[in-house]
Amino acid sequence: MAAPTVNRWLRPEVYPLFAAVGAAVGICGFSLVRNICINPEVRVSKENRAAGVLDNFAEGEKYTEHTLRKFVRNKSPEIMPAINGFFTNPK
Repeated sequence: MAAPTVNRWLRPEVYPLFAAVGAAVGICGFSLVRNICINPEVRVSKENRAAGVLDNFAEGEKYTEHTLRKFVRNKSPEIMPAINGFFTNPK
């Protein structure tokens, strides 16, 4: 009884679906772990929740201005800028 189910879902046509769902779950998990661990507005322990609202702008700035955002800040918003430049700016 298990063999028809395995044959139905483990076909080569289904691999891209598994990859897309796996990537989505991975991105979701990364976001959840990042927010729980380092977001200054999320407080998991009871002692931190008792502190109330903190005006700690330096910690919020550090969380918002992460390394990836600093890296792409001055980059062109193109996926393949060399190919785009080749086709739009002929010599």
